[in-house]
Amino acid sequence: MSSSLEEEKARETAALNDEFRKSFVGGEVYITAGLNELGPEFVIQAIEAVKLFDAFTPDNDPHLEHDFGSLEVQGHKLFWKIDYYDPTMQFGSEDPSDAAATRRVLTIMLIGEY
Repeated sequence: MSSSLEEEKARETAALNDEFRKSFVGGEVYITAGLNELGPEFVIQAIEAVKLFDAFTPDNDPHLEHDFGSLEVQGHKLFWKIDYYDPTMQFGSEDPSDAAATRRVLTIMLIGEY
């Protein structure tokens, strides 16, 4: 695959990931037990922080897909990540830039749970 095609697919994947992360439409969202233990108000704040996240850098987004982030909420460090599955949720997606061929799963967790 040529570099420009890879870059285009990365841009398409990033756009789909941003859309999903901001709306939670088109996939599934999970929070970990540790996050849940901090209470419903904390969970709401964490979810909102993930939806607003835009601090992508070459260090945290080397593939330019916007599929991972690290942030802090009320002094707790969190990670969020997006994984890609086929529409049946049995296998990994062969092409995350293809919305019809990919089901996204967003997980929000405390960094100690990674």
